[in-house]
Amino acid sequence: MRVVLQRVSRASVSVAGETVGSIGVGFLALVGFTQGDGDSQTKWMAEKIVGLRVFADDEGKMNRDVTQVGGALLVVSQFTLYADARKGRRPSFVDAAPPDEATVLYERFVKEFEALGVPVETGSFGALMDVQLVNDGPVTLILER
Repeated sequence: MRVVLQRVSRASVSVAGETVGSIGVGFLALVGFTQGDGDSQTKWMAEKIVGLRVFADDEGKMNRDVTQVGGALLVVSQFTLYADARKGRRPSFVDAAPPDEATVLYERFVKEFEALGVPVETGSFGALMDVQLVNDGPVTLILER
């Protein structure tokens, strides 16, 4: 499981010109799954993200987590995180989980945030999406489990 996590002041995702998910302060999480991923990866990753202290405290230090700043998450599926572009000019996606497996994992991942009490918005799994964001910092982390 891979996540590109961006601290944002706002982010949104739209499909065919219609906004399907939008947040203010929080995280945009682009998430991809590979074969063998399961509940342990989705649970660990959600807890890791919620607990990351990358938001500024009163002294401007990265010392607060997303819940402490009243933030939310926008979770967008991104199978291309498992692209292998080492050979040729066309990436291979054989390491990405098949759509039927990835859909289940994506839904579990979103539910993990809900269970942790964090507001979460989503994109539309498998759709062609437009993502807009204002990266705050910029702060971008790559997480893998």
